Amino acid sequence: MKISRIETFLVAPRWLLVRIETDTGIVGWGEPALEGFAEIVRGAVHHLSEWLIDKDPLQIERHWQVLTKTGMYRGGPVLSSAVAGIDQALWDIAGKHLGAPVHVLLGGPVRDRVRMYGWVGGDEPDEVGDAIAARVDEGFTAVKMNASGPVPVSPTVRDLEGVATRLATAREVLGPDRDVAVDFHGRFNTAASIRALQMMVDHHPLFAEEPVLPEHTHLLGEVVAATSIPVSTGERLYSRHEFLPALQAGIRVAQPDLSHAGGITEVRKIAALAETFDVQIAPHCPLGPIALASCLQVALATQNHLIQEMSLGIHYNEGLELLEYLVDPEPFRLRDGYIERLTSPGLGIQIDEAVVREADQRGHAWRAPVWFHRDGAFAEW
Repeated sequence: MKISRIETFLVAPRWLLVRIETDTGIVGWGEPALEGFAEIVRGAVHHLSEWLIDKDPLQIERHWQVLTKTGMYRGGPVLSSAVAGIDQALWDIAGKHLGAPVHVLLGGPVRDRVRMYGWVGGDEPDEVGDAIAARVDEGFTAVKMNASGPVPVSPTVRDLEGVATRLATAREVLGPDRDVAVDFHGRFNTAASIRALQMMVDHHPLFAEEPVLPEHTHLLGEVVAATSIPVSTGERLYSRHEFLPALQAGIRVAQPDLSHAGGITEVRKIAALAETFDVQIAPHCPLGPIALASCLQVALATQNHLIQEMSLGIHYNEGLELLEYLVDPEPFRLRDGYIERLTSPGLGIQIDEAVVREADQRGHAWRAPVWFHRDGAFAEW
């Protein structure tokens, strides 16, 4: 069996998909998405395809090594995302060729279902309660929300009180048997994040995400030492090597993105590294169906998996929703806050190729918002 064709599809709302076809007719799908840079990653995928054509798709580790290390220059979000989508597609081919779900190829299931959480925003306090209640009605037992909307790097007392108020509202709606995670998105400086975390303790968030920017990973230890709330990070870290300093700093939850951090192959290694630090993983995934299916395959085979993000209903999904690219959405059906173990070969889903090709004709040009502080200086989004 050899790889005969590689295609990419730029599809709404902000995703890039890759289709790898073999000379036996088996097709694998991946999602090399990098939000806001999809066209650039598309070029990287086609560049890497030069190596893959006429190669055996089952040599996944060998291809991963070549694609991540050829040309001497390594890493970074564009290359890592391109490799991630290709890697997902190769695992999909391997599972279909062998007639088994990917998690079986990874050693078999360690759980029967995967707990999920949905996004509720949280920028505006008066919207939080209703948004969370809607998520609960949809079947989620956990949600994630922003700590704040646009805010000064050194927030005022009112800004900090707003963080606590939003979280208190969330806890009131959720009660003691459901969970809420809080995403700082790197918007505060280190001192402000510590102050905010101190005001959040009584509301028991599941974890606090990105309290410092990834370039300030060396300051994570200060944050961890100042709070009992589990600190998490990782959506903007792309390899186990980049995760090591964060793990050494004491994070309790690692959040690699399977469409950014080298795919299934690398995230499995990140999870193994995290396990040696008694750290759980909660992969970042505000993306499409192939990224989610890849996350679920890793979750099913990984003991130290905590919970999984999914983008169903997220505010980015304008145009086409998560489930609309699937022939059958049943594998992603939420039951009491969980998705049941995927049992079909490969990634466990069937992509509606006609819908994908039609969406690619329209394409997209999604870009991240650009924010500024009141004084005109750049603000973290």
